[in-house]
Amino acid sequence: MSLKDKIKGMLKGHEDTAGKGIDKAGDYVDEKTQGKYQSQVDTGQQRLKDELGSQERDTPPHP
Repeated sequence: MSLKDKIKGMLKGHEDTAGKGIDKAGDYVDEKTQGKYQSQVDTGQQRLKDELGSQERDTPPHP
């Protein structure tokens, strides 16, 4: 069993909480880089959510 499968198993039933954590982490990176890598961070956030099965698909744009 791969690490990814183990993480998915641990997060099963808590996808919305994981999605919120992913959003917070991305916002932190955006803040620290003054938005310089915002599009890359947003892409990474969406890929993580898709991979982990997060129910939260549409995220509002960053200010």
